[in-house]
Amino acid sequence: MVLHTTPYSGACLHFLDGLSWSLVFPCYWLLDQLLASCVATSLEKHRRSQDPCSFLTLCVLISAPLYLLLLLASLPLALLGFVIWAPLQAVRQPYLYTHRRLAEQGQAGPGGVGLGEWRPQGRSFCFCSANVCLLPDSLARFNNLSDTHRRAREVGKRIRNGASRPQIKIYIDSPTNTSISAVSFSSLATGFRREAPDCPLHSLQDGQGLHDCPVHGEGTQTKPSSDCPLHASGVQISISAPEPDPQEEEAETGNHRPGEQTAGDTGSMTASRESLARYHGGDGGIGISSNNTLSHVPRTSIFKRPGRKRRHGDETFDHEISAFFPANLDFLALQEVFDHGSTTRLRRQLHRYFPYVLSDVGRYGWKGCCSSFKFLNSGLMLASRYPILDARFECYPNGRGEDALAAKGALFAKVHVGTSHQEQRVVGYLTCTHLHAIEGDASVRCEQLDLLLQWGAEFRQSSSQPPEGEKVLEDLVAFDVVLGDLNFDNCSSEDKLEQQHALFTQYKDPCRLGPGEDKPWALVMENEEGRKEYLVFPPSKSHCPASSQKGRKIPLKGNGRRIDYMLYSDEGLQQDWKLEIEEFSFVTQLAGLTDHLSVAMRLAVSTGEEEP
Repeated sequence: MVLHTTPYSGACLHFLDGLSWSLVFPCYWLLDQLLASCVATSLEKHRRSQDPCSFLTLCVLISAPLYLLLLLASLPLALLGFVIWAPLQAVRQPYLYTHRRLAEQGQAGPGGVGLGEWRPQGRSFCFCSANVCLLPDSLARFNNLSDTHRRAREVGKRIRNGASRPQIKIYIDSPTNTSISAVSFSSLATGFRREAPDCPLHSLQDGQGLHDCPVHGEGTQTKPSSDCPLHASGVQISISAPEPDPQEEEAETGNHRPGEQTAGDTGSMTASRESLARYHGGDGGIGISSNNTLSHVPRTSIFKRPGRKRRHGDETFDHEISAFFPANLDFLALQEVFDHGSTTRLRRQLHRYFPYVLSDVGRYGWKGCCSSFKFLNSGLMLASRYPILDARFECYPNGRGEDALAAKGALFAKVHVGTSHQEQRVVGYLTCTHLHAIEGDASVRCEQLDLLLQWGAEFRQSSSQPPEGEKVLEDLVAFDVVLGDLNFDNCSSEDKLEQQHALFTQYKDPCRLGPGEDKPWALVMENEEGRKEYLVFPPSKSHCPASSQKGRKIPLKGNGRRIDYMLYSDEGLQQDWKLEIEEFSFVTQLAGLTDHLSVAMRLAVSTGEEEP
């Protein structure tokens, strides 16, 4: 169970790797810029159409020949660097583990719960998965994205700003009035900690109350009233913010450097401006402004519009389309973090919130089962607020076409989430993966899913074995979660083979009713025109999400393909332990920075014991 904290085992190999990359990089950068100048994004095309003689067009005409000449001049040095670099990849470690030094042992990061505080009744954990499309800039442009390094920094800022918000829970005693529970109060900025047993509007601002309660009118009234539907329903709002990290400026191992904004800092308001839910109307009321703070917007926005967080039918958990990453996020799985410079920038941002990160995952060159040469690594990254005990990466051996150029595979991790009162470790297992992307290759993806289950079982068995000669108590398993981009959906007939895979018998999909049928709320955009314009629809026209639901009419095109998954298994847990989903959300905070929707899930682990 040794985690790799450096890419190579010796200083000499480090030097040779740095030397070879310094020779290769000029050619790599020039080639990337040359190709990028030939592939325009939709925004650049629009600007050129408005002004054919624009400065951007002139820059392209001048820079492209210059890039080509410099590229040809750098080829000899690049060839020499490649000859040195390629053999080194055979001894390179499959991942890089970095962690931030904490002042106190057992601290789980900003707002975290100490490892020794595992409560008898259990605990909840929040997971998130996102495909961030951090390819080299020339390749990212084929997905209508550009400026990969800038996007990497912004992705990290948005994730940590969203995750460091306060977690707000709203409880309603009366089942007849749930209007306030639908409001997305989770969009508030950090810094609030308050219990409001009375009307939340009258208790939210330092006990003075707002002046625009829809029942009490303009007067400032803080006592309960039988006429107010909020008072009558017995609403209680609990707002909790992560504790500030006193060691925010501590140095970190690996490539992380201090000196940037802290995790609790909401100064980077670009983190949310494009994806904030905005309300429109007259004066008065309370809402969320573009800088994540309370502002005045029409009160009808809260009381008359249906909220985004809701439960559908007999569903036992909340689900929503959220403008922010969930508060108190514990585990983050990312895919398509391919670009080396972007990996460093993104890791630096995430380390302001997540103490433990696995990055630079996968192999380059020729190695092991990956027979073809790998120009890109796996693109996987895993960040955690809890200590990582063990990790393993496995490369899929059956990649085809352009997918074979990347070392796609599965990253397995074992995390330490607490200690029981019998001094047993409580652990969880995480699997982050990215499957084959080419349409029509269902058999390839099914083979990869078979390997995923096999490797996962082997990892859990090997990581649970104690070191030779040592007698330790058996670990208690709290959860086993699979996160990632599986590159197939649950509604297309072309993906029927994957939909019926054994993965879905061992793991549960919260959005799925069965093979070929998603739950009605799994539709990620309610506006029909928006779906047609912004979402890729399933290639099959014979089936779509929840199309068989009575009384629900959904157009065949433009529903969106749900290819990013979060699966969990309750097999292998301790006796009487139970997993329950508290919340599932589609997150839009990375809108404009990637071509995927992030998904998040909060999972409650109950032990069946009572609090002493």
